[in-house]
Amino acid sequence: MFDPSLFGRMSPDVIASAPIATTVPDTASATSPPARAVFAPGRNPLGLSETRDAVLYVPAELPTDRPVPLFVMFHGAGGFPEKVLPFIEAHAQRHRFLVLAPHSTFPTWDIVIGGNGPDLERLQAALREVAARYVIDARRVAFAGFSDGASYALSIGVTNGDIASHVIAFSGGFMSIFVQEGQPKIFIAHGTIDEQLPIATSGRQNANKLKAAGYDVQYVEFDGLHIMEPGVVAQAIDFFLA
Repeated sequence: MFDPSLFGRMSPDVIASAPIATTVPDTASATSPPARAVFAPGRNPLGLSETRDAVLYVPAELPTDRPVPLFVMFHGAGGFPEKVLPFIEAHAQRHRFLVLAPHSTFPTWDIVIGGNGPDLERLQAALREVAARYVIDARRVAFAGFSDGASYALSIGVTNGDIASHVIAFSGGFMSIFVQEGQPKIFIAHGTIDEQLPIATSGRQNANKLKAAGYDVQYVEFDGLHIMEPGVVAQAIDFFLA
């Protein structure tokens, strides 16, 4: 039997709670209360693995009376959640949204090494764990990443555009897409003097391909190397929350 996960597809209900049996005008709010207790503010390991665990950042005073946005941030090769979280946490605190930072099973994401596998399984488990504790605003779910993590975000985000409303790539290299689903909004940023992933064959090429495929793409070039530039990150957050 065909297994859609081989092509990077996740279950469409991965961030959904059970629907309430009443009519609610705002469909994003038509979800039941979380099944598990919420986490304390700050960084919280999800307990999905004894090593290389995913981390959820919860801002202080996160609203509990309405659905909340979720920003999923994938680290670069050789990285880990705590390396990319500092770029996003202040924005999450200011705007009150959750940040999920998964940890790749291997030194980089499985799709970079040879195809979808354990990282997709772990991502689904992490998303379900978050959705069991918080009601997620399905209109504000970003798959974002830096470097190899950006390649992963582009690949998994476009493949699961019925789950990810936004895809954000900071200095990404490539896309591996066999199935397109949904129509996520896409933000791509790349340094003009990137010494690791040349802009002509990565950032520009990815943006042009996605525009040609009919996606709404915001493309930003900045005068910099292979980095996450704070000003560009702020632009991406505005794009996510607009």
